[in-house]
Amino acid sequence: MNKVVVGFDFSSGSAYAVDLAIDIANRWQSDIRLVYVKEKKEDEAPIRAEIERRNAGVAHLLNGIKLEYVLRQGNPAEELAAQAREDDAALLVVGTHGMSGQKKGLLGRNSYRTVELSPVPVLLIREDFNFNKALENIVVPLDSSDDTRQKAGQAALFAKTFGSKIHLLGLYTSTSPSIRQVVKNYVTMVQRYLDNNGIEYSTEYVAVKGNVTTDTLEYAEKVHADMIAIMTEQESTLSNLLMGTFAQQMLTLSTIPVLTVRPKQVLADTAQY
Repeated sequence: MNKVVVGFDFSSGSAYAVDLAIDIANRWQSDIRLVYVKEKKEDEAPIRAEIERRNAGVAHLLNGIKLEYVLRQGNPAEELAAQAREDDAALLVVGTHGMSGQKKGLLGRNSYRTVELSPVPVLLIREDFNFNKALENIVVPLDSSDDTRQKAGQAALFAKTFGSKIHLLGLYTSTSPSIRQVVKNYVTMVQRYLDNNGIEYSTEYVAVKGNVTTDTLEYAEKVHADMIAIMTEQESTLSNLLMGTFAQQMLTLSTIPVLTVRPKQVLADTAQY
């Protein structure tokens, strides 16, 4: 599989991102490209020395794969996206606290901008997540939007990689029977896809009473989720329009790693079901 690209800036959040990237890359047998985006006046020598020291410290964790790094200069989101494109990466991993430069619990412009610009799926992780726990449970929320099913392929890839269980969450954002039937149809399609791929799953439906994001996070907490897979373009509701997009809210509020997928990033072999 193609490279796993990971953003790094010496923060604890980005260090956790490297650890998780190594775990994923080992399982995929993919090489890792660590990316440090420097400021114009930063001296490269001490940066390279420290990165090489840290890379040497985790070399024993690499299982037949390579960990390489590159220094880039410019806007962090733009440069990370550019590197992912140049490497034809399979995944971009970013530590949200570290890359945002903001206090804990808030997501800065760089992290969400990275999601917007990235040509590949982005896995965002918070430094306060419990990384000692295996990736056992993945939540996949499904609504009535046309692209909602497309995240299932990437979620299935992680489920196969880690032996995880997928928790399908059908979100009823309307009382309209026809719209609810659309949600049921999409859930059924994803169930069929997971059955065909031998992936364990559960299904639950929720009538959204407040905000789609908070309802999804409450469900994720209930099932002890280790990852939430979302599309960057989600069904719009009044609460989302008032508070920002579903993806923005999820990345801001979730303490659980979030895998973001844009419609055009769907894998060719997992797009149909």
